[in-house]
Amino acid sequence: MNAHATMIMAVPAAVALLGGILAAFWKPGHQTRSLIQHFAAGVVLAALAVELLPEIEREHAPGWVLAGSFALGSLFMYGLKLWTLRLEHQAAASGSASASGQGLLMATFIDVATDGFIIGAGFAAGGETGTILALGLSVELLFLGLALVSDRMTGWRIVAISGALGVTVLGFAVLGNILLTGASHALIGGALAFSAAALLYLVTEELLMEAHTVEEKPFSTLVLFGGFLAFWGIQLAGR
Repeated sequence: MNAHATMIMAVPAAVALLGGILAAFWKPGHQTRSLIQHFAAGVVLAALAVELLPEIEREHAPGWVLAGSFALGSLFMYGLKLWTLRLEHQAAASGSASASGQGLLMATFIDVATDGFIIGAGFAAGGETGTILALGLSVELLFLGLALVSDRMTGWRIVAISGALGVTVLGFAVLGNILLTGASHALIGGALAFSAAALLYLVTEELLMEAHTVEEKPFSTLVLFGGFLAFWGIQLAGR
């Protein structure tokens, strides 16, 4: 793994920490957070459509490998959601707000570790895939700290947790790159197909679901497309 790849992998980690610092001093309103989540969803959709899916095609892996890996990724994210809901229900039944917060935080770390592995798989695939995915997921990580703000978690505790999330995403990006570098086209294609399912879950079941919990403004849709266009425009400019 070269120094350039390591530096790019470190970008999401630094951005996650920056998001925590931002959250320590700024707590946006519900409408602002909704717009931020729409923009982030557009960026992640662009990373999926513009870079990840074409790269999966370029790997020329067997169709059954790609379909099976996508299904496995879907089941993994579905299982993560069921586990999170179970923790929430157990905490509600026991009346323990701290237990609920700890469960959600653990699920967040698993989600971020998955994001890191996705970035590592992108770098193992070669080309600009790793860089594109690192930049796209950085948008999510930037505002992750804002999503963690609550009555129980504020101030510098947010910064510390965001720093730990940054270390997690970097560590799993390096691990994914090490494990998949030099791997067969089928294995890399399968890893990227698994990643595609995880990103699709991120957009539909996290970013947009959370964004829709408040009454939306009509221009929220334009913000979603704006995020897509901003990312795609950067990719087009780099040709």
